Amino acid sequence: MKNYFKDAWSELKKVTWPSRKELISSTLTVLAVVVVFAVFLGVIDLILTALIGLYIK
Repeated sequence: MKNYFKDAWSELKKVTWPSRKELISSTLTVLAVVVVFAVFLGVIDLILTALIGLYIK
């Protein structure tokens, strides 16, 4: 168990953490993509709901 944590700590020292600017940029990119896909899926849902409503009537 001791070796596991020693090795894990050793690996964490090798990690290159992003800068604050990179982190904010990546976060905003992810949020923008999520919003675009949410709108896209919402529009598709509305279209399919309307088409199914026409078919049922």
